[in-house]
Amino acid sequence: MIELSDLQKKEYFKRSYQAVDGLWFMKVEEMHGFEAALELDESVWTVLPKIQARTMKAIAGLNEGIDGLYEGLTARLDLEGFDFRCQRTEYGFEVFVSRCPWHDLIVKSGRENIGETVGNLICRAENTVWASEFGEISFKRGSRICRGDATCSLVFYQKAGSLGSPHE
Repeated sequence: MIELSDLQKKEYFKRSYQAVDGLWFMKVEEMHGFEAALELDESVWTVLPKIQARTMKAIAGLNEGIDGLYEGLTARLDLEGFDFRCQRTEYGFEVFVSRCPWHDLIVKSGRENIGETVGNLICRAENTVWASEFGEISFKRGSRICRGDATCSLVFYQKAGSLGSPHE
């Protein structure tokens, strides 16, 4: 039996995870059309992030709150192969994504025409759920690679009334 390094194992599971996401979407789209596939995709991406966030909290011993979210979310982004940097703010933090592996896969498959539609829905759903799993935290998007911007801007901040927020 061959021995794989931790990096090789990570790459194997990352590629499998990405492949199954794209394959099931394309198969549902073939059978039921794009709108049905997108609706099911959104349903999946409102449940899977709960599982991911709760698992990350448990295995990493993360606390509720903006600091726990910061640690968990940045670990997820790293595991999934995003290129990003983060900036702490008075009310939370902002993530600047310079390369999104999900967008890369859409481009590689020649389906740029669906990138913005899928990205708008799924990114919002996924990050909103991650934020909610760590407490009274809101999520909003700024720039987006899927609509032609150079980076994605993901903003996480305390909800109004829970230690203030930039949007009170």
